[in-house]
Amino acid sequence: MQAKNATERFTELFSKLEHSTESEQKHEIEELHGLMEEMDREEFESAFTEELFNSIDKMIEEKKMPLENAVLLLNHLGYNRTLKFPWNYGFDDSSLSERFEKMIIEEEMKEEGMNEKLLFDLCKCYQALSFNLSAKLLPICASCLLKVAFNKEKNEETRKEVEIAFLALSNIHEFIEIEQKLYLNEIKEIIEYHKEHHNLTQLTYQSAWDFLIKRFIKDRNLEEVIANKLHFAREAAREIEELAKTVDWKRKEGNKREREREEEYILLRWIRTLRPYFCICKLWNDESVELVSSVVNIFRAVNDNSSEICDQCICVFVAATENEAVKSEELLKGGAVEAVLEAFVQFEVKSRSAKDYLLYFKRICERLKEKTDDEANEAKRFELKRKIFEKMEEEGYEDFIIGLNHYIEYGTCYYVLVQNVENYFVYF
Repeated sequence: MQAKNATERFTELFSKLEHSTESEQKHEIEELHGLMEEMDREEFESAFTEELFNSIDKMIEEKKMPLENAVLLLNHLGYNRTLKFPWNYGFDDSSLSERFEKMIIEEEMKEEGMNEKLLFDLCKCYQALSFNLSAKLLPICASCLLKVAFNKEKNEETRKEVEIAFLALSNIHEFIEIEQKLYLNEIKEIIEYHKEHHNLTQLTYQSAWDFLIKRFIKDRNLEEVIANKLHFAREAAREIEELAKTVDWKRKEGNKREREREEEYILLRWIRTLRPYFCICKLWNDESVELVSSVVNIFRAVNDNSSEICDQCICVFVAATENEAVKSEELLKGGAVEAVLEAFVQFEVKSRSAKDYLLYFKRICERLKEKTDDEANEAKRFELKRKIFEKMEEEGYEDFIIGLNHYIEYGTCYYVLVQNVENYFVYF
């Protein structure tokens, strides 16, 4: 008999909750959490649907599950959804979402006797599970989560609550504006303190930066603080290198699936966070070049082992080519050009990153047509052009790119790529 997968075991165990006692439920919820950690993306998506959240709501309504247990279960769900699978929408259209919205507003409106612990539990679950945060709930959830996130007590329980709060805050969409006065001074203090004392978990620290970079997308006044005062590029490079040391990159995707470690998910979150920074930061410096080098090292390490991280690295490289503040010689120094050149003909044409590879190659070719002021970098640019030209002839790049033109779909949802293949070639 074929063994049941994690989704089947999760569904079977979840169905027992409504028939269990309160204490039995707590034990079963921890078992469910273990199964969540085993799930890959497809298994997670198939399990965490609108119907599942409606079932939880029904158990609360019929008093088959106390709110305390529901919060425990949703806390685990929100943690895994935000850490691993940020685009799961099952919660948003559910009756449970409506219940939590109502409870949050009612609790916050109490003139006296507000239960701050309950409000935090509701906000952290709602924020971690919701993809489309209600405009009327944003100030309530943000204020509540920020208050917990800035708690400086050092006990383990507080440390975990701070991690959960920052993880939920990092889930606030980048196009939602939050006033600087609500967070900036405190988050600066938290980051500076961590640099000296290393008091935050890796996930907490990444989530704090993720929250700040998302605010940067709408508020460019944060640039000086992020780039020059808090030294984001230096900190991100250090964290990425530390995380890379903990991961076994020799694990092949074709082998029997091994559970991914939390460090891999945190690393993927860092790479995603870099994309907007590389695209819009104008204060480019040597620390930024070092960060490019760190991403190049990851890209080379994961090229055969993690297609998702590899795809995100390509997105980061493309973002750098879109930023006029990034000089072509800085991309050369960081090694991004050589790394992608090495990998260009190795990836599957049908992969979702095909457009990004092609776009990056085109933009690098455009950059290599631009002369640099530095003689050493000009010589390197000329040598790289020669290498690319020879590589195109040797590997059949022209035929490869022409073939891609027949495969790639051009439309408004993707970057517009010029279909004249001559634009992708670097001639002397």
